[in-house]
Amino acid sequence: MKQFIAFVIKEAKHILRDKRTMLILFGMPVVMMLLFGFAISTDVKNVRTVVVTSEMSPRTQQAVERLAQSEYFIITQTVNTPKEAEHLIRSQKADIALVFTQNRGMQIMVDGSDPNMAQQWTNYARQIISAPNNSQFSILNSQLLYNPQMRSAYNFVPAIMGMLMMLICAMMTSISIVREKEKGTMEVLLVSPVRPLMVIIAKAVPYLVLAFGILVTILLMARFVLGVPLAGSLFWILAVSILYILLALSLGLLISNVAQTQLVALLMSAMVLLMPVVMLSGMLFPVESMPQVLQWLAALVPPRYYIEAMRKLMIMGVGISEVAREVTVMAGMTVVLLTIALKKFKQRLE
Repeated sequence: MKQFIAFVIKEAKHILRDKRTMLILFGMPVVMMLLFGFAISTDVKNVRTVVVTSEMSPRTQQAVERLAQSEYFIITQTVNTPKEAEHLIRSQKADIALVFTQNRGMQIMVDGSDPNMAQQWTNYARQIISAPNNSQFSILNSQLLYNPQMRSAYNFVPAIMGMLMMLICAMMTSISIVREKEKGTMEVLLVSPVRPLMVIIAKAVPYLVLAFGILVTILLMARFVLGVPLAGSLFWILAVSILYILLALSLGLLISNVAQTQLVALLMSAMVLLMPVVMLSGMLFPVESMPQVLQWLAALVPPRYYIEAMRKLMIMGVGISEVAREVTVMAGMTVVLLTIALKKFKQRLE
């Protein structure tokens, strides 16, 4: 046991001495959180709005004032016909038009060249106009749960957690083990009194501890910098995250068995993890809206299940029973990846 602890301390000291590694481990999460939280935002603001109405009744006036007082819409013009509003949108002088009819109804005309933003503009307009004290437009009856302010950070933070934990844990673990191969020190470690399996575990333990520290940093930034709530149990949020970290470390160990150089390990981590995580995990695009083939591929992407679990636990505040499917899948992936990685490692020793 003392020898195992000595190996863990040795690897920890090696990591702490490497300033570049520490910069990556703690600098990347901070930068990514700030970028996605503030710079890369899908929040709706200052949408140029045209109001179409033949007569400005008190009800219509009240709805228009609610839009103008919000931080999301700017009333630029009032026109008499929908055709005039469409011309303004076509000439890029307006983003959205609200057509009020005499029967208390409302039609929304929107620039659909960017479908995602168009949908958001529509949802925001409906949410504002259908507020309880403006219920005369009863055709628009909606209620926004869990994110009434409609802030994009609520969606991005769990996704960033899933991406960073996977990239950092898997990439750093694979590079650490491959570095020993390149330097020729892996053979020295394997002939030591400590069993080979314990050597690998000892090298992974410091990254497990560091990943937990990064997780705490992300959660603190999410809560106190970005204002994202932790509605669910903090215990289960941390427990599910630790399981996900183990999954990422298992994948990193598997990559280290295949790669022979640090460059190859880095490229494999980037190609195998980065693009699938961004495109197929539900981080940016809903998996349900993808073609069936891509949905099948997305089912193999581990961050998808972690992101879904964190959105439920953090934002919706559900219990652990509501994320049982995601936890079961991640646990199964961890067992499978770790078993394959250790089996391949033993084969290499033989």
